[in-house]
Amino acid sequence: MIQRFIELGEGYSDIYELLELARCNKERLQHLMMFHTVKDGRNVTSLAVVMKPTTLGDFQAIYICLEGIPNPHHQPNKRVNLFEELAKELDKMIIQMDIKPSTTFVEKELFFQYIIGILRLNHYIPPLR
Repeated sequence: MIQRFIELGEGYSDIYELLELARCNKERLQHLMMFHTVKDGRNVTSLAVVMKPTTLGDFQAIYICLEGIPNPHHQPNKRVNLFEELAKELDKMIIQMDIKPSTTFVEKELFFQYIIGILRLNHYIPPLR
């Protein structure tokens, strides 16, 4: 199984693409997620859409808008409201967790592997086969 993050941006205008990906693929949508962290002294949130693995190729995409949205627990904002409305529309619960910031890791790929490990450990995505 290949599980890979696909970064869309920081969540400014690209959040609309993230929302549309979830709507257009609601039969493949597995989870909606919020990852909270403190990056450079700012409380920020990443929004992610986890898809079910493809039948052919056994590929699982995780689309993410990375660390550009203010943490809604500290500063309510419209982008998180849109994500919450999407969750209601698609009848999904938003899974939230606190993680280390991407700047903790030398490479972004190591950061994404860290999150994949957390998701596997908590059984949100399947283990390696």
